[in-house]
Amino acid sequence: MRRLVTNQPPETIRVNASRVICDGASDIPTGAALGHPRVFLEIDEEGFVECGYCDRRFVLIGGPADRSEAA
Repeated sequence: MRRLVTNQPPETIRVNASRVICDGASDIPTGAALGHPRVFLEIDEEGFVECGYCDRRFVLIGGPADRSEAA
């Protein structure tokens, strides 16, 4: 069986602050039960940080890593 490997994070979240909190919860009610321990992350000079548990990427709006069409 062949497996496709990508370097893309599973989810990218654009934020306004350089300090973020991730608990892996989804927007689904009771989704927090499916998450991970709450971690506090700091976006560095590269403009993003990735959660060590769930690999979500938090990108600072207007920062060097913000490649959205809105920017």
